[in-house]
Amino acid sequence: MSILEVNNVSKSFGGVKANVDISMSVEKGKIVGLIGPNGSGKTTLFNSIVGPLSNR
Repeated sequence: MSILEVNNVSKSFGGVKANVDISMSVEKGKIVGLIGPNGSGKTTLFNSIVGPLSNR
């Protein structure tokens, strides 16, 4: 059973493509990590999934 499913997520800033056609699913009970070099789009993908967070 998937608790998170992401399909075909893309994000660009002007002419710079940060994420292109990302798809993934996370199964219940699994631990998932996202690794990559600086500037590879990890935070951009996270923000695309969760949306803006407010400071409380």
